[in-house]
Amino acid sequence: MTRNSEARYSAHLPGAKHSPHEGQHPWRRHDSATDYSRLRPTIRMRLTLLYGGMFLMAGIVLLLIIYFLTAQALRNSGAAFHLLGGIDLRMSSGVCQELHQAQSVGEFNGALDTCLDNQRNAALNTLLHRSMLALMGLAVLAFALGYVLSGRVLSPLGRITRTARGVASSDLDKRIKLGGPDDELKELADTFDDMLGRLDRAFNAQQRFVANASHELRTPLAINRTLLEVQMSDPNAAPELVQLGKTLLATNERSEQLVEGLLLLARSENEVSERKSVDLAEKASLAVDQVRAKADEAGVELRGERQPAHTVGNGVLLERVALNLLQNAVQYNIPHGGWVDASTSTDSGCVSLTVSNTGPVIPAYEVDNLFEPFRRLRSERTSNGQGVGLGLSIVRSVARAHGGTVRAEPREGGGLNVCVKLPAQ
Repeated sequence: MTRNSEARYSAHLPGAKHSPHEGQHPWRRHDSATDYSRLRPTIRMRLTLLYGGMFLMAGIVLLLIIYFLTAQALRNSGAAFHLLGGIDLRMSSGVCQELHQAQSVGEFNGALDTCLDNQRNAALNTLLHRSMLALMGLAVLAFALGYVLSGRVLSPLGRITRTARGVASSDLDKRIKLGGPDDELKELADTFDDMLGRLDRAFNAQQRFVANASHELRTPLAINRTLLEVQMSDPNAAPELVQLGKTLLATNERSEQLVEGLLLLARSENEVSERKSVDLAEKASLAVDQVRAKADEAGVELRGERQPAHTVGNGVLLERVALNLLQNAVQYNIPHGGWVDASTSTDSGCVSLTVSNTGPVIPAYEVDNLFEPFRRLRSERTSNGQGVGLGLSIVRSVARAHGGTVRAEPREGGGLNVCVKLPAQ
C-alpha cells in the first residue's frame, strides 16, 4: 500500500469516550495482575490449604485418640503393689517425697496412690505437649509439600495458560502438545490445540481473502478512474460530459477510499507480527506535512511539541494513525482561526500521541460511538461527501494491534482531545 493511496483515505470525526475496555494499559495491567495473583485464592493455594488442613485435622483426631487410650490404660493399671503390714518400715523416693513421711501402712498406700496419679498426669501432659509440637511441625511440612505437589499437579494448567496468553491472531501456530497420562488436563490441552488449529485455518483463509479482495476490488476502480480521466482530458468533450465525469470521479474516489479503508481495517485487526523500532514523533511529523496544504487552505494552524517517543511496531500503520487523526482534526474544525495540536511524549513506560483541535461542541455521550465503523456524530458532518466513517475505527484497531489504547474526550468550547498510548520501546 503506497502513501499516495493511503492519503486518499478519509475519516470521520475523531474521538471516543473512555470506555471500560479502553481505560487501562495492557502492559501495566499484566504487572498488576501478576501482583494480584499472589494474593487471590488460586487453585494452587486452595489445594495447599485443603491438603494441609486435612492432614492437620487427621493429626488432631489421631492425637486425641492416642491421648485418651493412653490415659485409660494408665488409669486402669493402678498401683503395682500395696503394703499389708510391716514392723518399723521405712521407705524413701526421690520422686514421691510423701512416702518417707508415712507413719503407717494406710498412709503409705495412700501416698503411693497419690504419687502414681501425679506421675500418670505428668506423663499424659508431657505426651500431649510434645505430640502437639510434633504435629505443628509436621503440619508446616505438610503445607509445604502440599504447595509443591499441587504445583506439580497444576503445572499443565500453567502451560495451557501461558500458551493461551502467547497466542495471537498472527501467531496461531503455537500448540500445547501436553504429554503424560490421558487424564482431564490432557483432554483439555488437546481440545485447546484443536481449537487453535481451527482458528489458524480461519485466519489464514481471512488473510487470503483480504489479499484477493485487495486485487479484485482495487483493479476495476483504478481502471474506471483512468478511463474517466482520459475521457475528461479530451478537449472536444461536451461540458455536460465533463461534469458527469467529475461526478463519476468523485463517486469512484469515494469507493476507493471505502475499499482501502476496509482492507486496512481488516489488516489492522490482527496483532502486528513484524515489529521494528518506530519514532512516533517522526511519524506524526510526516502526517503533519501531508495535511499542511489542506490545513492552510482551511485556515487551520498546525502546532504541537513532538518529543522523541520510541515504540516497537509497524511504521506504516502508526503513520496511518497519526494521519487519520490529523485529517479529522483539520476537516472537522472551525472555518477560520482554528488550530490543531499534535504532540508526542514518553511517560511511565509508554509513549503517547495526543491530537487536540478546535471545532464544534461534541456531547460526551456521543463520543463513544465514533470509534464504531460507519458511525458519525450527525448527518450534516458528512454532507459534503467526504469521509467513509472508518478513520477512528482504523485508529483503534491499529492501537489495539500494537498493545495500546485510545482515549478521547470532548474539549470545553468544542473539539476533541484524542490520546493514543503505546508501550515504550
